[in-house]
Amino acid sequence: MTLVNDDAEVAVLGSILLEGTLFKKVTVTENQFDSNPHKLIFGAMKQVADAGQAIDLVTVTTNLGDAIREVGGTTYLLSLAESVPSTESFAHYERLLYEAYRNRKSRELAIRYSENPCEEKLDKLIGYLQVCREMGPGTTETENATSLEEIAHMVLTGECASAGLPTPYTDLDNLTGGLQPGELIIVAARPSVGKTAFALNLAAGHCRNHGMSSFFSFEMGKKQLLQRLISAEGNIHNQKWRNMAFNEKDYSAVAFAVGEVSNWKLAIHEKQRTISDIRAVLRKTIHDHPEEKHLVCIDYLQLITPLNKQQRRDLEIGEITRELKLLAIELNIPIVLLSQLSRSVEQRHDKRPFMSDLRESGNIEQDADVIAFLYRDDYYDHASDKKNIVEITLAKQRNGPTGTVELVFLKEYGSFQNYYKDARRERHEEVKGVRS
Repeated sequence: MTLVNDDAEVAVLGSILLEGTLFKKVTVTENQFDSNPHKLIFGAMKQVADAGQAIDLVTVTTNLGDAIREVGGTTYLLSLAESVPSTESFAHYERLLYEAYRNRKSRELAIRYSENPCEEKLDKLIGYLQVCREMGPGTTETENATSLEEIAHMVLTGECASAGLPTPYTDLDNLTGGLQPGELIIVAARPSVGKTAFALNLAAGHCRNHGMSSFFSFEMGKKQLLQRLISAEGNIHNQKWRNMAFNEKDYSAVAFAVGEVSNWKLAIHEKQRTISDIRAVLRKTIHDHPEEKHLVCIDYLQLITPLNKQQRRDLEIGEITRELKLLAIELNIPIVLLSQLSRSVEQRHDKRPFMSDLRESGNIEQDADVIAFLYRDDYYDHASDKKNIVEITLAKQRNGPTGTVELVFLKEYGSFQNYYKDARRERHEEVKGVRS
């Protein structure tokens, strides 16, 4: 029986120093720590948090003041942060700390009872031990009656309790109800079909709806992505960025688009490479902006660095998708994750993707709530009569129907637009007019 778990105490404190926003999720108190220096450090962290400041090495050291010598100095604080390889197991560290505390408390109560046992004190001991047993991090389950009341209210008022974030695409929203909080949405396609442009259009559309978008890019830099956003927003041909052959009309369009994009709540991240990096950034973003409606887009799955090197690549991919799904649930946000498709698509007569085409699929099918494939007929057949039409096929939707919708994709502008089926011919002519 472990009475003192110094490693767990170190891991909890070190995780908070690494990622200060974790303190908001802390359930332990100073009393649960056995080490007096650790109690002092945790108390300093609490005072920093209560003051509305960010918890880090500097603020905790400052708050400790002269007591810094009692905890081992700044060197010890630094060693706490360096001892934690990742904050992903923070809840596990807390459970270990609680377990040691419960064991100490139970032993103390049992010894006290054994010094003067009697029937009345035995009943009290049993009650105290039950309280100790229930100590620890956990979630309070919603009662059935509460959930039933919410369902009845939803039916009577017509309000949807799970309304998702709307996208700019009517047919897609009709099929999905929008991008649902807590869901991992996989968007997969072959290279150059338009998945990055599609994700940028989703992020931009969410910003136009007064939301906050976080875009993680592992393939393209921030400047290049912003140029693509300006092209889509201002209808500026992508090629003009290469030779800077802008005309007077383009200058006005660029100025307009720059003004629009600068007003968006958009964060583009190009240096974060691991799940830990992504998790830390998103936790801080949501902690700093809890009132915002958040959307996350990640480009793309196969370029994310796994936390643990595995002998099999599919196991690494499975670990990444599982962690992203858990993060979507924890933060209650939709995460759109782009993915490459394997070359097996190219070997078939019909190039439309299937689930088995997901590259290094592993647990992708299991972890994803929605799996959508992008397909362009003119990508394979330049003489296709479906020029600039992208099919978005929902091959999986955990809480909704599957199906296919069509969008217009103006590749030279990086712009996706609604393709209204009741006016196909008129829209098609309009698209051809734009291209010419």
